[in-house]
Amino acid sequence: MGKALRKETRVEKWEKAISNLSTYATCAPGPVSYVNEKDVETTLTIFGSFEFSLEAMPENSRIFFMALAAISWEEPVPEACLESIWSALEQCGLFSLVVSKLVEGSLIIKLEDQPLYHMHDMVSLYLENKTNDATRALLSDSISYNVALVAPWLFVFGKECMKRPAEQKMGSFFSLLEFMDIEILLVNTTQALMACRSLSELETNRIGFSKILGPRIAEIISIGSLDLIFAVTAAITVIFSPSDYINLAHSLEIAGSIDKLIDLLGACEDTSTLANLSSVLTKISEHVDATIADEILSRIPMVRIADLLTAENEQWHEIVFTTLASLTKVGKLKAVETMIESGIDNKLLVLLGNGSEISQHHAIITLKTFCELGAPLQGCIGPAVLLHLPWHARISLERFVLSDRNVPQSPKPQQSFEVILHNILLLGSHLFDRLAWLLQRREVEKNQVRSQTAFLVMKLACTGGEPYVHRFLELNIVHELIDMLQCNIDELQDSAYYALHQIVFAKGGSLVLQRFLQLRTIEKLVNLLDRKSLKTKDLAMQFLVDITEVGTKPCIERMLASQIVEKLVALEKAGDPFGGAVSRYIQGLNMCKKLQSAERAVMKQHILRKVRSAVRGHKLEAILVASVEASIAEG
Repeated sequence: MGKALRKETRVEKWEKAISNLSTYATCAPGPVSYVNEKDVETTLTIFGSFEFSLEAMPENSRIFFMALAAISWEEPVPEACLESIWSALEQCGLFSLVVSKLVEGSLIIKLEDQPLYHMHDMVSLYLENKTNDATRALLSDSISYNVALVAPWLFVFGKECMKRPAEQKMGSFFSLLEFMDIEILLVNTTQALMACRSLSELETNRIGFSKILGPRIAEIISIGSLDLIFAVTAAITVIFSPSDYINLAHSLEIAGSIDKLIDLLGACEDTSTLANLSSVLTKISEHVDATIADEILSRIPMVRIADLLTAENEQWHEIVFTTLASLTKVGKLKAVETMIESGIDNKLLVLLGNGSEISQHHAIITLKTFCELGAPLQGCIGPAVLLHLPWHARISLERFVLSDRNVPQSPKPQQSFEVILHNILLLGSHLFDRLAWLLQRREVEKNQVRSQTAFLVMKLACTGGEPYVHRFLELNIVHELIDMLQCNIDELQDSAYYALHQIVFAKGGSLVLQRFLQLRTIEKLVNLLDRKSLKTKDLAMQFLVDITEVGTKPCIERMLASQIVEKLVALEKAGDPFGGAVSRYIQGLNMCKKLQSAERAVMKQHILRKVRSAVRGHKLEAILVASVEASIAEG
């Protein structure tokens, strides 16, 4: 009140304001949910002050503030959500000015340097009684265009009592086939999902949207306009999980809509539409019969896809590499040969030379896949070409594509090393028991033996795959290596790390990650970042990045819940040799093949928020935040 009257010099105006404030304070309605009788008088006085403040607000600010009762304020809310509410209310004035006024009056709180808003518990409590009014204003009394605009945001960020009405409104648009409203709804649905604050929140809401959207997609594609179909395919890439594509392929096949999508490939003019439609069609090809799959593969515009594999088009690389992976999965060597005819192999080579580390990583994986399928790459990836590549790209590729033509081929052995080792396993040899026993020897004179044993474990993991990794887990060899990782002997620590690295990247690596989740090993590895030993911290960090690269959503969520970001920030604050620790972790995230684009984006924003919070006020704040933002952009 003092701030509102700071320029008022007339005594009677002050006295009238005080009288009004006293009236509001004594007559204010208490919140239904507030049950603390001890503080009820003070609470009513505070609520009366809110009522007084509302009366003094301009009408557009007051209506907007009351509509915020629809939001759940347990966690910070993205600015885009508030802006959608403002747009749905169709109020006069600028959103930014009205929000600034509410922040100035402490009715909402803006988080420093982030487009997120929070609300004090008492203000949120005051708005409890206004929820029904907010529901009517945003969902019942509003025109359909505005409901389509705001319903997805309320479904994600609204109070529990708001989610069901929002879901019903969204479902009604699909039932009535209101095409323009559906298009607006889909655009805001993808935006709301990408603004989720955590991976679990994304997954929960993604499933909800999938249930609303999934049953009507085939019908919409059959009779919808071009713009609507393009909006649907863009939404699918964000909303659908791999398992959803099975039902999608089936419904589209029954409705005869796949042919329409294939025909639309020729009508795609902008890059985003081409990328989204190609991605959806190639994933559908994994779940239809061979004839339809061949038709899809033959109609994908490979030349235009190849054009996206340049350093300038990095924003499309993830979706393009996903498309190429689906094509090779379905079409095998035939699809690869078509890609090579379109020049995709040459584009990948150029990326190896001038692309980002993430693009180089995906290019190497793709070229390896080509080689494993028997593609004729020797002519284009010869020694002369490899010499000009970055060293890590050259090392990763050369053993797949190079052979010394001047050296005669060795005679083929009667039994390969792999077969011999497999026979050892099948015969029930005590080899693995012996390895486990040797790793447990703690005597100083046995250190070299333990190091050599770890090396043998690494080679066995390379060769034997899942059966061998399964035995390593049975005999506790993996966790014995983790113990070695923590000793103070460099040679043993290095041997343990390289063995663990190879095990998680082996074909049976998924078994290890499952065991890590069961035994809460990931939490223990994250806690190694607090150790005094620099060597232990460094190797633990490298191994956690490895797990991130090959891991699943549960693994990565477990790391984040164990405060890996905060611990990595603490390492960076300590200085060398841990500069760029958070960026290295984000690079591992960018290389993870088991995350969808939306999941990765939400996770990286979650990491950025954690970094901002952990480094606030430190001398490295600006530098660290900038490096993390750069790593996120690179992905």
